[in-house]
Amino acid sequence: MTDDELLDAARMARAMAYCPYSNFSVGAALIDENGQVHRGCNVENAAYPQGSCAETGAIAAMVTAGGQRIVTIAVAGGSTDRTGFCTPCGGCRQRISEFADENTRIIVKDDDETWHKYSLADLLPSSFHL
Repeated sequence: MTDDELLDAARMARAMAYCPYSNFSVGAALIDENGQVHRGCNVENAAYPQGSCAETGAIAAMVTAGGQRIVTIAVAGGSTDRTGFCTPCGGCRQRISEFADENTRIIVKDDDETWHKYSLADLLPSSFHL
């Protein structure tokens, strides 16, 4: 799967987001070590801390399907009609680190179609591990 196809999968997941409070929809799509694609979208709740992030949903889908490692994860976020620059939040960076290694790629794209590609070390330097 190409990076563009993975980002398209994240955008399709974003279209399913439930975000009536922020109107900021996020979709994530990841490829696991078996080449399987897993998607997730943000789901908000009136009790704000109870919502869930798109990356969390994609990771849960991966684990449910038996995956254990993220090879690449694409994130697409923005208002309901435009994709914006959206990297994983701090909590999701830590969640990703549980299933990532030094080769895991995190990709996002701006509205102007400019690619941004990161390693986990770029986004979460000196991360916590047990």
